[in-house]
Amino acid sequence: MEEIYDKLVRDNIADIIRSNGEEPITRILNDDEYWEYLLKKDSEELEEVKKALTPEEIKKELGDKLEVLIAMANFYGFTLEDIIHEADIKKSKNGGFKKRLLLEKVITNKK
Repeated sequence: MEEIYDKLVRDNIADIIRSNGEEPITRILNDDEYWEYLLKKDSEELEEVKKALTPEEIKKELGDKLEVLIAMANFYGFTLEDIIHEADIKKSKNGGFKKRLLLEKVITNKK
């Protein structure tokens, strides 16, 4: 019996599968494929955050999402600190999300 996954997995997953007496079939992705699978993984992790029911589950899923963000940053040669710095720049200009503001519409008064 075989189960098809076709998804990016963490580095130790193949070893874990082997330790369970199963045989993983893997391959190394090229750069274009890796970026596409990182994007898919990011979406997958977002769905897991949405499905989480408890604060502890949410924390775990956000950790998984952060790991994908770190991999995405590293792909382009950035560190997590580089990304945080960019977020801080944008936050200083446009603010954060603490106020929970929802922009419903903008009315333009043209004269």
